Amino acid sequence: MDISKNRVALRVWGDFACFTRPEMKAERVSYDVITPSAARGILEAVYWKPEIRWVIERLQVLKPIVFTSIRRNELAGRGPSATKLKGYLEGGEHPALTQVIEEDRQQRASIVLRNVEYIIEAHYVVLNSREAPQKHYEIFRRRAEKGQCFHQPCLGCREFACNFSWYNGEPAVCDESLLGKRDLGWMLQDIDFAEPNTPYFFRAEMQDGVITVPESRGRG
Repeated sequence: MDISKNRVALRVWGDFACFTRPEMKAERVSYDVITPSAARGILEAVYWKPEIRWVIERLQVLKPIVFTSIRRNELAGRGPSATKLKGYLEGGEHPALTQVIEEDRQQRASIVLRNVEYIIEAHYVVLNSREAPQKHYEIFRRRAEKGQCFHQPCLGCREFACNFSWYNGEPAVCDESLLGKRDLGWMLQDIDFAEPNTPYFFRAEMQDGVITVPESRGRG
Protein backbone atom coordinates (compact mmCIF):
# COMPACT_ATOMS: atom_id res chain seq x y z
CA MET A 1 0.00 0.00 0.00
CA ASP A 2 1.47 3.31 -1.12
CA ILE A 3 0.84 5.86 1.63
CA SER A 4 2.48 8.96 0.22
CA LYS A 5 1.72 12.41 -1.12
CA ASN A 6 -1.99 12.81 -0.43
CA ARG A 7 -2.83 9.26 0.74
CA VAL A 8 -3.19 8.37 4.41
CA ALA A 9 -4.36 5.48 6.59
CA LEU A 10 -5.71 5.52 10.13
CA ARG A 11 -6.35 2.70 12.56
CA VAL A 12 -9.47 3.27 14.69
CA TRP A 13 -11.06 1.21 17.45
CA GLY A 14 -13.52 1.42 20.33
CA ASP A 15 -15.72 -0.49 22.75
CA PHE A 16 -19.01 0.38 21.02
CA ALA A 17 -20.14 1.82 17.68
CA CYS A 18 -23.44 2.66 16.02
CA PHE A 19 -23.54 3.57 12.33
CA THR A 20 -27.28 4.11 12.14
CA ARG A 21 -29.28 2.81 9.19
CA PRO A 22 -31.39 5.70 7.83
CA GLU A 23 -34.37 3.42 7.13
CA MET A 24 -34.77 2.74 10.87
CA LYS A 25 -36.90 5.54 12.34
CA ALA A 26 -38.11 4.54 15.81
CA GLU A 27 -35.01 2.73 17.08
CA ARG A 28 -31.34 2.94 16.18
CA VAL A 29 -29.96 -0.07 14.30
CA SER A 30 -26.33 -0.06 13.19
CA TYR A 31 -24.87 -1.15 9.88
CA ASP A 32 -22.62 -4.20 10.11
CA VAL A 33 -19.50 -2.06 9.62
CA ILE A 34 -18.35 1.54 9.56
CA THR A 35 -19.78 3.69 6.75
CA PRO A 36 -17.67 5.93 4.46
CA SER A 37 -19.38 9.06 5.80
CA ALA A 38 -18.55 8.06 9.39
CA ALA A 39 -14.95 7.37 8.37
CA ARG A 40 -14.71 10.79 6.75
CA GLY A 41 -16.03 12.36 9.95
CA ILE A 42 -13.23 10.69 11.93
CA LEU A 43 -10.56 12.02 9.56
CA GLU A 44 -12.04 15.52 9.74
CA ALA A 45 -12.04 15.33 13.55
CA VAL A 46 -8.28 14.66 13.44
CA TYR A 47 -7.47 17.18 10.72
CA TRP A 48 -9.97 19.49 9.07
CA LYS A 49 -9.09 22.25 6.65
CA PRO A 50 -11.39 24.04 4.19
CA GLU A 51 -8.62 23.73 1.57
CA ILE A 52 -8.95 19.93 1.31
CA ARG A 53 -11.69 17.33 0.90
CA TRP A 54 -11.34 13.78 2.24
CA VAL A 55 -12.19 10.84 -0.05
CA ILE A 56 -12.52 7.35 1.46
CA GLU A 57 -10.94 4.57 -0.64
CA ARG A 58 -11.04 1.39 1.45
CA LEU A 59 -12.36 0.22 4.81
CA GLN A 60 -10.76 -2.80 6.45
CA VAL A 61 -12.59 -4.64 9.24
CA LEU A 62 -10.26 -6.36 11.72
CA LYS A 63 -12.52 -7.72 14.47
CA PRO A 64 -15.61 -9.94 14.35
CA ILE A 65 -18.97 -8.27 13.74
CA VAL A 66 -20.78 -8.55 17.07
CA PHE A 67 -24.10 -6.84 17.83
CA THR A 68 -25.50 -6.03 21.25
CA SER A 69 -28.68 -4.32 22.45
CA ILE A 70 -28.68 -1.36 24.82
CA ARG A 71 -31.29 1.08 26.11
CA ARG A 72 -30.60 4.80 26.50
CA ASN A 73 -32.41 7.90 27.63
CA GLU A 74 -32.85 10.40 24.80
CA LEU A 75 -34.74 13.60 24.17
CA ALA A 76 -37.91 13.16 22.12
CA GLY A 77 -37.90 16.70 20.70
CA ARG A 78 -35.35 18.59 18.69
CA GLY A 79 -33.29 21.52 19.88
CA PRO A 80 -33.84 25.06 18.64
CA SER A 81 -33.29 25.68 14.92
CA ALA A 82 -30.46 27.80 13.55
CA THR A 83 -32.99 30.51 12.65
CA LYS A 84 -34.26 30.70 16.20
CA LEU A 85 -30.76 30.73 17.68
CA LYS A 86 -29.71 33.53 15.35
CA GLY A 87 -32.06 35.95 17.09
CA TYR A 88 -30.55 35.15 20.49
CA LEU A 89 -27.03 35.58 19.21
CA GLU A 90 -27.87 38.96 17.77
CA GLY A 91 -29.23 40.17 21.11
CA GLY A 92 -32.47 41.89 21.96
CA GLU A 93 -35.52 40.87 23.95
CA HIS A 94 -36.53 37.23 23.63
CA PRO A 95 -38.47 34.74 25.74
CA ALA A 96 -36.41 32.28 27.73
CA LEU A 97 -34.99 29.46 25.59
CA THR A 98 -35.39 26.29 27.65
CA GLN A 99 -35.76 22.56 27.16
CA VAL A 100 -36.90 20.61 30.22
CA ILE A 101 -35.19 17.22 30.07
CA GLU A 102 -37.53 15.53 32.56
CA GLU A 103 -40.56 16.43 30.44
CA ASP A 104 -39.02 15.44 27.11
CA ARG A 105 -37.12 12.29 28.02
CA GLN A 106 -37.85 8.94 26.44
CA GLN A 107 -36.15 5.55 26.53
CA ARG A 108 -35.08 4.03 23.23
CA ALA A 109 -33.48 0.72 22.35
CA SER A 110 -30.44 0.53 20.09
CA ILE A 111 -28.74 -2.33 18.26
CA VAL A 112 -25.05 -1.38 18.30
CA LEU A 113 -21.70 -2.96 17.49
CA ARG A 114 -19.34 -4.09 20.24
CA ASN A 115 -15.52 -4.14 20.31
CA VAL A 116 -14.77 -2.80 16.82
CA GLU A 117 -11.53 -2.04 14.98
CA TYR A 118 -11.02 -0.72 11.46
CA ILE A 119 -8.37 0.64 9.12
CA ILE A 120 -9.45 3.66 7.08
CA GLU A 121 -7.57 4.27 3.84
CA ALA A 122 -8.24 7.60 2.16
CA HIS A 123 -6.78 10.44 0.16
CA TYR A 124 -7.53 14.11 0.11
CA VAL A 125 -8.21 16.46 -2.78
CA VAL A 126 -6.52 19.86 -2.54
CA LEU A 127 -9.10 22.47 -3.55
CA ASN A 128 -6.48 25.22 -3.71
CA SER A 129 -4.13 24.29 -6.55
CA ARG A 130 -1.43 26.63 -5.25
CA GLU A 131 -0.82 24.47 -2.17
CA ALA A 132 1.55 21.48 -2.08
CA PRO A 133 -0.29 18.20 -1.25
CA GLN A 134 2.64 16.95 0.88
CA LYS A 135 2.08 19.76 3.39
CA HIS A 136 -1.27 18.36 4.59
CA TYR A 137 0.06 14.79 4.61
CA GLU A 138 2.85 15.68 7.05
CA ILE A 139 0.52 17.63 9.34
CA PHE A 140 -2.04 14.81 9.42
CA ARG A 141 0.63 12.18 10.11
CA ARG A 142 2.11 14.15 13.02
CA ARG A 143 -1.32 14.76 14.54
CA ALA A 144 -2.31 11.10 14.22
CA GLU A 145 0.97 9.88 15.74
CA LYS A 146 0.55 12.25 18.72
CA GLY A 147 -3.16 11.49 19.17
CA GLN A 148 -4.15 15.10 18.47
CA CYS A 149 -7.60 16.06 17.18
CA PHE A 150 -9.78 19.14 16.82
CA HIS A 151 -12.58 17.36 18.66
CA GLN A 152 -13.00 13.82 19.97
CA PRO A 153 -13.86 11.56 17.01
CA CYS A 154 -16.71 9.13 17.50
CA LEU A 155 -17.84 5.81 16.10
CA GLY A 156 -21.18 6.86 14.70
CA CYS A 157 -22.83 8.25 17.85
CA ARG A 158 -21.16 11.00 19.82
CA GLU A 159 -21.15 9.02 23.07
CA PHE A 160 -19.10 6.20 21.49
CA ALA A 161 -15.58 7.65 21.61
CA CYS A 162 -13.12 6.59 18.92
CA ASN A 163 -9.47 5.77 19.62
CA PHE A 164 -7.09 6.25 16.70
CA SER A 165 -3.45 5.88 15.67
CA TRP A 166 -1.39 6.36 12.54
CA TYR A 167 -1.23 3.25 10.35
CA ASN A 168 2.05 2.89 8.48
CA GLY A 169 1.06 -0.04 6.27
CA GLU A 170 2.21 -3.06 8.25
CA PRO A 171 0.21 -6.25 7.46
CA ALA A 172 -3.09 -6.34 9.36
CA VAL A 173 -4.83 -9.69 9.82
CA CYS A 174 -8.61 -9.77 10.01
CA ASP A 175 -10.59 -12.26 12.07
CA GLU A 176 -11.29 -15.67 10.51
CA SER A 177 -15.04 -14.99 10.62
CA LEU A 178 -14.53 -12.19 8.07
CA LEU A 179 -12.80 -14.33 5.42
CA GLY A 180 -14.58 -14.86 2.13
CA LYS A 181 -17.05 -12.66 0.30
CA ARG A 182 -20.02 -11.06 2.06
CA ASP A 183 -22.77 -8.87 0.64
CA LEU A 184 -23.59 -6.12 3.15
CA GLY A 185 -26.45 -4.67 1.09
CA TRP A 186 -27.02 -1.01 0.31
CA MET A 187 -25.01 1.33 2.51
CA LEU A 188 -25.03 5.10 2.91
CA GLN A 189 -21.92 6.51 1.26
CA ASP A 190 -22.30 10.26 1.61
CA ILE A 191 -24.71 13.19 1.58
CA ASP A 192 -24.51 16.08 -0.84
CA PHE A 193 -25.66 19.11 1.14
CA ALA A 194 -25.58 21.34 -1.93
CA GLU A 195 -28.35 19.57 -3.86
CA PRO A 196 -29.73 19.91 -1.12
CA ASN A 197 -29.35 17.03 1.34
CA THR A 198 -29.19 14.32 -1.31
CA PRO A 199 -28.06 10.93 0.06
CA TYR A 200 -25.94 8.56 -2.03
CA PHE A 201 -25.83 4.81 -1.47
CA PHE A 202 -23.63 2.02 -2.83
CA ARG A 203 -23.76 -1.77 -2.80
CA ALA A 204 -21.23 -2.72 -0.12
CA GLU A 205 -19.36 -5.98 -0.61
CA MET A 206 -16.70 -7.18 1.81
CA GLN A 207 -13.90 -9.48 0.62
CA ASP A 208 -11.73 -10.91 3.41
CA GLY A 209 -12.66 -8.00 5.65
CA VAL A 210 -11.98 -5.29 3.02
CA ILE A 211 -14.61 -2.99 1.52
CA THR A 212 -13.64 -1.00 -1.57
CA VAL A 213 -15.54 2.28 -1.67
CA PRO A 214 -16.50 3.61 -5.13
CA GLU A 215 -15.92 7.24 -6.03
CA SER A 216 -18.49 9.38 -4.27
CA ARG A 217 -20.90 11.52 -6.25
CA GLY A 218 -21.71 13.60 -3.20
CA ARG A 219 -19.70 16.54 -1.97
CA GLY A 220 -20.34 15.85 1.74
